[in-house]
Amino acid sequence: MSASSRASTPPRVLTVAGSDSGGGAGIQADLKTMLALGVHGMSVLTAVTAQNSLGVQGAWELPVEAVRAQYRSVVDDIGVDAVKTGMLSSAELVETVAELIGGTAVPSVVDPVGVSKHGDSLLAASALDSVRTKLLPVATVATPNLDEVAQLTGVEVESEDGMRRAAAAVLAYGPTWVLIKGGHLSGDAVDFLTDGSQEHWLRAPRFDNRHTHGTGCTLASAIASGLAKGQSVPEAVAAAKKYVTGAIAGGFALGGGIGPVDHGWRFGAGGA
Repeated sequence: MSASSRASTPPRVLTVAGSDSGGGAGIQADLKTMLALGVHGMSVLTAVTAQNSLGVQGAWELPVEAVRAQYRSVVDDIGVDAVKTGMLSSAELVETVAELIGGTAVPSVVDPVGVSKHGDSLLAASALDSVRTKLLPVATVATPNLDEVAQLTGVEVESEDGMRRAAAAVLAYGPTWVLIKGGHLSGDAVDFLTDGSQEHWLRAPRFDNRHTHGTGCTLASAIASGLAKGQSVPEAVAAAKKYVTGAIAGGFALGGGIGPVDHGWRFGAGGA
């Protein structure tokens, strides 16, 4: 590779997640987000789902050796500037990915995916302890929503006042930062970012739009993209919040259920 081609290489972001055949979440959402934000997206597939706007009709986990081989293939040759994780359905997969990320000296964003937008479980109960003890400790940023906070910590959040308590409970497992996503609360869409000392409240208007499939994957991928560009965690999270707010505003109908956010909203693409 020549010096000129190296200089033009975009930041590299690797997503370790499941496939959404409907294209709204998972690997597909991650790669669309990365493209929109000007980084080179790469993928390690952990599971294949049969999924559409109505829900998840089936899921098939890939063997651990296939996940490990994909990761090593990408990282050992191409390299990586940030890693993002999504659907890791079993304890064995969680532990393998945690080990791989722990051995890669780049920022990592852990989206502890537990339940799909439609309420379908995407994480075996036996894997929860592995997320707590293996995956969260290697995370630069963990991005649980309120359902996932309850699943992981037992803390139930019903108002903004509870978000600090939720963040403390997640931080106790070892991530450097936690972003508590308050999208399930009423009022403005409020998220709370903290490392235990710094606090950042991120607010955005709530849109009357039910087509929000893929928001969690999109936000985590956007944060990873910012970190790969060299932004600080608060900078990356603020930029990601702005991007995903625009994507939610542009969410469009697809199929008979919940449609996706518009990953290409800045380009007038997608459902715009």
